[in-house]
Amino acid sequence: MDKSSKVNNLSPIFNMESSSTSKSSALVHMVEMEQFKGHPRLPKFAVPKRYDITLKPDLTACSFGGSVAVHLDIVSDTRFIVLNAADLSVDAASVSFASSKVLFKPWKVETFEEDEILVLEFGETLPIGSGVLGIGFEGILNDKMKGFYRSTYEHNGEKKNMAVTQFAPVDARRCFPCWDEPAWKATFKIRLDDVPSELVALSNMPIVEEKVDGHLKTVSFQESPIMSTYLAAVVVGLFDYVEDHTSDGVKVRVYCQVGKANQGKFALDVAVKTLEFYKDYFAVPYSLPKLDMVAIPDFPGAMENYGLVTYQETALLFDEQHSAAANKQWVATAVAHELAHQWFGNLVTMEWWTHLWLNEGFATWVSYLATDSLFPEWKMWTKFLDGITRGLKLDGLEGSHPIEVEINHAAEVVEIFDAISYRKGASVIRMLQNYLGAECFQRSLAAYIKKHASSNAKTEDLWAALQEGSGEPVNKLMNSWTQQKGYPVISVKVKDQKLEFEQTQFYSSGSQGDGQWIVPITLCCGSYDVRKSFLLQKKFESFDVKEFLGCSIAETACRGSLCSWIKINVDQIGFYRVKYEQELSAALRNAIEKKHLSATDRFGILDDSFALSMARQQSFASLLTLLGAYREELDCTVLSNLIAISYKLATIAADAVPELLDLINQFFIGLFQCSAEKLGWEPKPGESQLDAMLRGDILTALAVFGHGLTIDEASRRFHAFLHDRNTPLLPPDIRKAVYVAVMQRVSMSNRSGYESLLRVYRETDLREEKTRILRSVASCPDPNIILEVLNFLLSSEVRSQDAVVGLSVSSKGQETAWTWLKDNWEHISKTWGSGYLIRSFLSAIVSPLASFEKVNEVDEFFKSHPNPSIMRTLKQSIEQVQINAKWVQSVQSEKHLADVVTELAHRKY
Repeated sequence: MDKSSKVNNLSPIFNMESSSTSKSSALVHMVEMEQFKGHPRLPKFAVPKRYDITLKPDLTACSFGGSVAVHLDIVSDTRFIVLNAADLSVDAASVSFASSKVLFKPWKVETFEEDEILVLEFGETLPIGSGVLGIGFEGILNDKMKGFYRSTYEHNGEKKNMAVTQFAPVDARRCFPCWDEPAWKATFKIRLDDVPSELVALSNMPIVEEKVDGHLKTVSFQESPIMSTYLAAVVVGLFDYVEDHTSDGVKVRVYCQVGKANQGKFALDVAVKTLEFYKDYFAVPYSLPKLDMVAIPDFPGAMENYGLVTYQETALLFDEQHSAAANKQWVATAVAHELAHQWFGNLVTMEWWTHLWLNEGFATWVSYLATDSLFPEWKMWTKFLDGITRGLKLDGLEGSHPIEVEINHAAEVVEIFDAISYRKGASVIRMLQNYLGAECFQRSLAAYIKKHASSNAKTEDLWAALQEGSGEPVNKLMNSWTQQKGYPVISVKVKDQKLEFEQTQFYSSGSQGDGQWIVPITLCCGSYDVRKSFLLQKKFESFDVKEFLGCSIAETACRGSLCSWIKINVDQIGFYRVKYEQELSAALRNAIEKKHLSATDRFGILDDSFALSMARQQSFASLLTLLGAYREELDCTVLSNLIAISYKLATIAADAVPELLDLINQFFIGLFQCSAEKLGWEPKPGESQLDAMLRGDILTALAVFGHGLTIDEASRRFHAFLHDRNTPLLPPDIRKAVYVAVMQRVSMSNRSGYESLLRVYRETDLREEKTRILRSVASCPDPNIILEVLNFLLSSEVRSQDAVVGLSVSSKGQETAWTWLKDNWEHISKTWGSGYLIRSFLSAIVSPLASFEKVNEVDEFFKSHPNPSIMRTLKQSIEQVQINAKWVQSVQSEKHLADVVTELAHRKY
């Protein structure tokens, strides 16, 4: 802080002092108070043990009052108590500290807004030992979806408010003064006063007493187990619920808006079975007497509050008649993820946000384990590759960060809730489990949870448990994956009957870093029966092929097939990419065409090749040629990734070689028609959920690439749907495809399709249907319509958390979207403030841009519109624009691209 700021801070101190107080004593006071500013962690003078919290929400005035009595231990000599508080009006007269029947009143009560701390200065040193700190406060039920906030809903045509908490990661301080860091665990006794008697009041624990006085009631809850502040929770609103019990008597409920109880039955069933699964897997039972899960209309994702898990509606509710198969899978994995936190995060909690991945990485990984156990037909470990791809994409940026990332201020925490903490974290856990073995890993994990239950842990504590259980050097192996950013690309070639491996740090920019890892290499050669594994610990290693594999390359002739191939990173278990020499790459392409490779390996080869092309280590033409090998692909996850890659390639081509875009689109249509014809438009009796999901993806792709027959058929079905919302012609799984197809022919002179979709949006009360429409309307090729769509996202008709789902505009609307973002940034920044939602605005609109001119524009705009909570995301987005721009230049320089594209476009499949 500069000197002028310090001087300005003196005035309230002087004004409060009596005339006998000297100027020098005020300066001493100022210096003492300043010591608490700017530090990432609270001082350890006092240790909270229990919070007795009383809250009085006013749902009409959208405000609340309250008081907190914190039972704490003073552990060192101090005249100060320092804790967190933000957006609260603290009643200074109410503040007191009682110890051994002596009441201490603070001489000074001061809030430092920038650091979100409350400093209480007493006139004498507080006695060592236990005491009770009392504070009264008031606040606003805000509309920011953090702290203690309001969500709106309709009942019998009347708009109403509910009160909801969202404390993670650092927003409990916006509800009551507290030690708002994960290491400061305590128990919580919560009471709600003046609750309208017809409303449901929920907290972490069961109700112990409910007193009704006319139209109001007071609700008191059992004392919680020891937990961090970010896990405390309260919900007050009008709800229906469905209920079940686990085998050991835990009551499980799903709460939702009145009239939607049936939509909670699937999540309820998943929750009961998942709790049973985790009890066995972790060898520790669920530790609370009840589990409530609540669907909140305005909510940013899902939150694992101990015993009271909160979700946005699309993550918890499933309508058997109107929900798509993809939503069923989303609900199952969301429930499994949040319930995993009841052990990993709630029972055992990270010591500081540097170790966030211990919460999120593990919950992500184990949620797939649980969902795969419940629904093996969903092939969840193939689906897991989608998440690995997101982790690899973000970690391929020079602006990435290590899994264990240093956090110096609470404002920095929100930006690490990203694909590194979640997806890379989950991926390295899966890689380690595969290396150690499933049984050993599970046994060691159970020991870790038992040892650290009701406490906090660091990454090294987990490594110690796994190392003790396995006898392997886990700490040495894993530090290279968690303490440095990035990952390697493994280059492999055969030379003079030697198999040569080289690792270099991969960057999507094409540059090379200096990172080095201990890499668990797995490979198969010509057959999945011929496998080998080893740890690559150096930059370069080579092996005699015959000694290494037990046979020569020629002798591994795929057992009757016409090709010999080597696949590295079998089933994509490792968090790295692989670059093959040309001959090995051609052999793998043949193996894909002849269906010799598993779905996971087909996915990996495709995704690695895409990344290498983006990094300009492989030509655009050769990537298109590889895509042609997937023309008969029917695996849902592989084909979905193929479609996503095709969208990106078409966008790059539009900037680089617009004269070839029609031929490239024609190639993509031919690529997907085979799969589309096999799946058809109508659900088939007995078909898998994956086929139902895939049908919608394929039809959407054909519409986006301009397939006339698909768009015509979609239009026919859409008009039937407008006349009869229950028509069998438009089942939920193809609705998005049909909506996208309709938008392809919308323009300012032909608006009927867009206006019809808005009418459907306004008439439906199904959240999934609303988001499905929002995801579709921005696909329109007319920039003027896109501008209308973007403005609609900011209207009162779209809930705050839903606005971001409509930001994926067509390639023709990117410039419009960028201009719109600049024009509306002040409103967006004020409305969404911080967190993943505002980061989504930034990354969704900026990252697809693809010119060096835009790099400069973005940089200059945000220099004049700074927002500390998005700095990491901004840096990453600008880097992605630079990568795109370089890729465009590279594609423009390919001499034979036109010949390749022409041949592929006219190929008969």
